[in-house]
Amino acid sequence: MKKKLNDFFQIKKYNSSIKIEVLAGITTFLSMAYILTVNPNNILWNGPTDPNFGGVFIATCLGSFIGTIAMSLIARMPFAQAPGMGLNAMVGSIIGGAMGFGFSYGNAMLLVFISGIIFLLLSILPGGYDKKEKRSVSLREKIFEGMPKAIRLAIPVGIGLFITFIGLQNAGLVNHNEFTLLELVNFNNPELWKYGGVALGAIVTIFGLIVITILEHFKVKGSVVIGIISASILAIPLGIADLSILFGDTPGITWKFWENLANYFSQDGVFLSLFKNGFNIPTGSFFTCCMLVLTFCMIDLFDTIGTIVGCSTNAKLVNDEGKPLNYDKIMYADSIAALGASVVGTSSVTTFVESGTGIASGGRTGLTSLVTAILFLLAIFLLPLFAFIPSEAAASALIYVGVLMMKNVLDIDFFKIRYAVPSFLTIIIMPFAYSITDGIGFGVISFVLINGIIYLIDLYKYKNGIIKEKPISEITLVTIIVTILFLIYFLMPTIS
Repeated sequence: MKKKLNDFFQIKKYNSSIKIEVLAGITTFLSMAYILTVNPNNILWNGPTDPNFGGVFIATCLGSFIGTIAMSLIARMPFAQAPGMGLNAMVGSIIGGAMGFGFSYGNAMLLVFISGIIFLLLSILPGGYDKKEKRSVSLREKIFEGMPKAIRLAIPVGIGLFITFIGLQNAGLVNHNEFTLLELVNFNNPELWKYGGVALGAIVTIFGLIVITILEHFKVKGSVVIGIISASILAIPLGIADLSILFGDTPGITWKFWENLANYFSQDGVFLSLFKNGFNIPTGSFFTCCMLVLTFCMIDLFDTIGTIVGCSTNAKLVNDEGKPLNYDKIMYADSIAALGASVVGTSSVTTFVESGTGIASGGRTGLTSLVTAILFLLAIFLLPLFAFIPSEAAASALIYVGVLMMKNVLDIDFFKIRYAVPSFLTIIIMPFAYSITDGIGFGVISFVLINGIIYLIDLYKYKNGIIKEKPISEITLVTIIVTILFLIYFLMPTIS
């Protein structure tokens, strides 16, 4: 068995081991487990009291399993997939009538399905030929190649800050302030130190981060898993971890998985929603549907590109040009995940930035994602166990990954202002706008505007003999097309 796993995933080639890969897979799952309960809450307005809560929970498990197992067996890379945050909130708003129409659950799944078909076509249709590797290049791969180098280098750093920001929020270390928008948790407030208080949650995260850092310093394998578990144990006496979850006393979280399965496969359940009422689109909503599909595509496409580039760069799973290894197969897996998500009844599945926690633990192959996929499947039967892990404990791993990804800032050329500004915008917009896609969009648009104007000025100087060397444009046709798509994404209203 060990030999087969080694041969299939080429574990020795990447200087890893089965033990390391398994621990990395567990780490990734633990840092992503929150999505199992957060996704149903974001999609269903009534949360755990909604009769479909158990069904959407199962759809979340199945969608995550399909996407992650595809990433494992097709791309053989250590990336995990699950319903994307932001995308699930969009589905919730569609169902809730925020678009001005009464979309049904099936209607929303149809829009996700259509976006999945577009992903699949982009991943299959040829966009060129790679002479060096002697193979055809898909349109999605062509899009990556056409991205400015300054933006590609900035993406891992931006994602590092984004992951850190998520961790700080989940920890309660950073909170909302009505005047400054954000503030550090007020450790001077005695109320926050009471049993289960925000300050105690922050302490749990800090404790987990310290444990991970010290263990990693001494090269202890599985340091991130140990850190999360240690923080979870500390969270129990502090009132941050809710033991009642383990006993199935929390609404919507039960050990009676058979009840959830019965609801999921029922006539009015989540599984049949796409096929039963997905095509009964409200009258007059065609334009809105088109814009929603475009939005789904843009978010999923560039979130995936950003996450894959960031995690691959951090794991050194890139070629000499900075392109992630097996990029074409990664895109196939992502396309399958997007399609599979709508069929099982959840929002678009995308690659999660939390994959970086497993990579930080040493995961380098598809065995890492295989372990994560199996745990997502098992979660159908063990919801209370995985729901028990407090977000504050997992936050310590996210902050640690952010630390590791910051080193990529050394690759960015900040001495040339024409690259520095687009790179900086890419980095800083991601956490501030809470979106990888928005960060990439601002970076690409600013790159085209700045470097396009500089090129035209230099061309004028060349034509008039002011400079002798003919300027070369760094803006490719792909970059122009992507810029136009981003302008539509940012400016076009979704309500007709």
